[in-house]
Amino acid sequence: MITYKSAGVDVSKIKKSQASIGKIIASTHSGMVKSGFGHYAGLVGIHGGKYLATHTDGVGTKVIIANLLKKYDTIGIDCVAMNVNDIICIGAKPISFVDYIASNQNKESVFVEIARGLATGAKKSGVPIVGGETAIMPDLFEEKGFAFDLAGMVAGLVDKTKLILGNKIRVGDIIIGIASTGIHSNGYSLARKVLLKKYAINDNVRGIGKIGHAMLEPTQIYVKPILEILSRCEIHGLANITGGAFTKLLRLKKTGFVLDMMP
Repeated sequence: MITYKSAGVDVSKIKKSQASIGKIIASTHSGMVKSGFGHYAGLVGIHGGKYLATHTDGVGTKVIIANLLKKYDTIGIDCVAMNVNDIICIGAKPISFVDYIASNQNKESVFVEIARGLATGAKKSGVPIVGGETAIMPDLFEEKGFAFDLAGMVAGLVDKTKLILGNKIRVGDIIIGIASTGIHSNGYSLARKVLLKKYAINDNVRGIGKIGHAMLEPTQIYVKPILEILSRCEIHGLANITGGAFTKLLRLKKTGFVLDMMP
């Protein structure tokens, strides 16, 4: 059986590395920092009874699928989604976004397609892209052909009275799950090992179509519906289920969660 670890991603070792990094980062915090390393966004108190929330994330090895298909117009949507879907989990409304593209070659046509996806994702999120960086590093990527990585950073604002960190979660609260629209942008190191071992990238699979296009389906952006729900309901906790799956619930509260009536 192929596991995440055998696919090259040892989650336990990654968590150990993250913990080591977190200890160093925590030494930079002042009294203005409300929530730092480990939650869905870092929070810094600002004037006007608000917190400035920041978060950074990337698309991971989903970029390999885009490269195999030579299809780059949706991967930017994923980049925006991976950031804004996290920052809304603490109740923050995204206000600005910046991107980072690193590549071993300068391919303007590819970068334009990536930018189109970024713009699509930003419009879906209601957030402006205010800057970015395109780094050409031929010696850093060992691939003989074209290779790239894509990441971003989002900033948002949340009223101190409307902050959602999970501390209000109580026994008896109802957990409501929203079905995923696909793999989104996590677990691709394992998904590629499993699926591309059995299928070619352009194979048609009954019920889903071409395997490559199904794997490249853009990550759903939840900003607008979640902000609408927050304007109407009192939500005690929000979890974006990405890397680590349901263990993401532990970001909200360290006690147990019972998930029943699963599909």
